[in-house]
Amino acid sequence: MYTRYTIQCMDAISQAGLSCFPPEYQVTKEAPQPHAILLRSSSLHAAVFPESLCAIARAGAGVNNIPLERCSQNGIAVFNTPGANANAVKELVLAGFFLSSRKIFPAVEWVKSLQGKGEDISRLVEKGKGNFSGPEIRGKALGVIGLGTIGIQVANGAHALGMTVYGYDPYLSVDAAWGLSRSVQHARTLEEIFSLCDYITLHVPLSPETRNFLSRENLQKMKPGVRILNFARGELADPQGIKEALQSGTVAAYITDFPQEELLDVPGAISIPHLGASTPESEENCARMAVKELTEYLETGNVENSVNFPPVSMPREGTRICIAHRNLPNTISRFSGIAAENGINIENMASKSRGDYAYTLLDITGSVTSSTVQAIGQLKEVTRIRVLP
Repeated sequence: MYTRYTIQCMDAISQAGLSCFPPEYQVTKEAPQPHAILLRSSSLHAAVFPESLCAIARAGAGVNNIPLERCSQNGIAVFNTPGANANAVKELVLAGFFLSSRKIFPAVEWVKSLQGKGEDISRLVEKGKGNFSGPEIRGKALGVIGLGTIGIQVANGAHALGMTVYGYDPYLSVDAAWGLSRSVQHARTLEEIFSLCDYITLHVPLSPETRNFLSRENLQKMKPGVRILNFARGELADPQGIKEALQSGTVAAYITDFPQEELLDVPGAISIPHLGASTPESEENCARMAVKELTEYLETGNVENSVNFPPVSMPREGTRICIAHRNLPNTISRFSGIAAENGINIENMASKSRGDYAYTLLDITGSVTSSTVQAIGQLKEVTRIRVLP
């Protein structure tokens, strides 16, 4: 069978997603010259990228295993699948509320210790259960920091469980706001969340600004006895600060999906082994979304959900030239000048930038010769050029 594009699949990806590739695509574990890479947890930081590689998609949200700057320098688009695992993470966060309140985990461990006591289990249970009492979540105040897809679903779910929900996100988009329950109250500052909320859950990306967000300083601003959930990124928490806050009672419980060695044996800290997206439904959703993104990019050049390319999309009209380039002045005029010199008419164009890099689509009439492609490709601004006939 004719192979149009070769996809290197580096991890176990749901077959429900892989089956969405067109039949003329070759999907294989080993590919010396792939056009795209599909992966989950494999690291590409030490990988040598062939000239053929023009796209990478991760079936998941985080892209810490992909060298983004090197990809940008080589004109390689990197995609992720935001929101595809949102329901799975939301469900585990909701479970985290109960784990933090009702001392379920230590209670179960204590019950196991009763084996072999040689006494009536029922009597021992009744005698010891008072050590594990905890509050109900209904009527308590929850602060949701970060109102992306997961944060919104958590906020809405918590409201449905009877919590008073405060949401904080200075970058809340209009589209995201439409999905937020009207009953979720808008917190204008973090201090409002810290002072009012019995529970706080984090749903923000890791960045230089958010690293160690759960610091000694911020923890001391929170309501005494607060219960904190971190299902976003482990590095958002300063483990030593969390440990001290748990030991002093400033924080009643810390539930995280990102274990840190300093907290493994600390009472009040429960570490879950990164199970947020570990459901068959989530894996299928992520795989389908990643395959759709790769196929769309390879076939049309359109970009959606890229972490290093700007979103650029337009209906295709005839031959399309796709150009990844640096975000420098007069670049577009250079493209149009070369097109004019070679008798090419630009029928439609879309171009956007993201930081130091940009991406341009040109739909043209006229023949695209190898000399035209070479002339554009040799511009110092251009990192990659593709022609889709």
